[in-house]
Amino acid sequence: MGFKQLVRKIHLWLGLGSGLVVCFLGITGCILAFQKEIESVSKPYQYVQPRTGAYILPSEVKAIAEKQLPGKLLHSVTYGARDKALQVAYYNADPEYYYILFLDPYDGKVLKLLDMDSDFFRIVLMGHYYLWLPPTIGQPIAASATLIFLVMLISGIVLWWPKKNAVKQRFTLKRNVRWRRKNYDLHAVLGFYMSWIGIFIAVTGLVMGFQWFAKSVYAATSGGKELVPYYEPLSTAPKDSSFKGVDAVWAKMQQEYPATHIIEVHYPVSDSAVIVAGANPDANTYWKIDYRYFDRYSLQEIEVNSLFGRYGKASVADKIARMNYDVHIGAIGGLPTKIIVFCASLVISSLPVTGFLIWWGRRRKNRISNKEQGMSNVEC
Repeated sequence: MGFKQLVRKIHLWLGLGSGLVVCFLGITGCILAFQKEIESVSKPYQYVQPRTGAYILPSEVKAIAEKQLPGKLLHSVTYGARDKALQVAYYNADPEYYYILFLDPYDGKVLKLLDMDSDFFRIVLMGHYYLWLPPTIGQPIAASATLIFLVMLISGIVLWWPKKNAVKQRFTLKRNVRWRRKNYDLHAVLGFYMSWIGIFIAVTGLVMGFQWFAKSVYAATSGGKELVPYYEPLSTAPKDSSFKGVDAVWAKMQQEYPATHIIEVHYPVSDSAVIVAGANPDANTYWKIDYRYFDRYSLQEIEVNSLFGRYGKASVADKIARMNYDVHIGAIGGLPTKIIVFCASLVISSLPVTGFLIWWGRRRKNRISNKEQGMSNVEC
């Protein structure tokens, strides 16, 4: 068996084994590519009439929010542009729940309480991450299928690579040919063009899917340094039950980031928890966020050594790791890269289908050929 024959066998069997999952991930990826753009139209309660008054304070937000869902764990409040509603998040891991309360930032009026378990894009996202299975089961399956898909992309490029006299044929879709040839061209030609984008999508997906992969990528980009996972330091000052510290942190963030698009403040969930705050200069991406941590009693800032600290202190490897999600969804370059990722995801979802049709057609052709050969031997 020659090298290309071996690669073809690997490409075939990996494709047959993971095709359904890859197709599903491609389709859900297409849907998620323009989530923010669609939600800007489908969720009008995200917007308010901009006014010149001051925003309500985080402590006031807390008092309003606790009346809406008594007993639920209040996670954070996000302040946006002057025409954006406040987004108050309730989140807990066990038992799991996730709600977002939309408030008018000027007077605290309740605009919408959204159970994220019934939100369309949240449902699609859970399918994309976990295949709608328990996370401990679905996440490894989705990540493993992504790893297989990465191998298939590389093997597909090897199979596509033409001989010198056939270069032109491999770059174009042929006209006026039978549907089987059209199907083959859709698989081979479009697959080749989108493979290079697909590799970025697969690699960034694997960073989120496997810790060992994330650590390996970080080590490769940092010269061997170890990836420090996200953690929150602890408050150590004398206990004080007042939540006014949240207001002070909010005021400090406003003063230090007057032109930022988004400021988020996390409520401390225990006596030893810190107040976490984040300032994002770009409402469409996440990688440039300044993450800050304050003792909930003394309001002293506490430094961390993970990549989720101040953006200005992030290393090159930290910035690459921070970019991962924005690269994966195509947000890193705005609308043009989102369109590219959408098209790539669409082609990715079609590759298992066109690949299966190629395999099935060849299998059927071989059966007919063997049958005709058998009949010819009988006649002889």
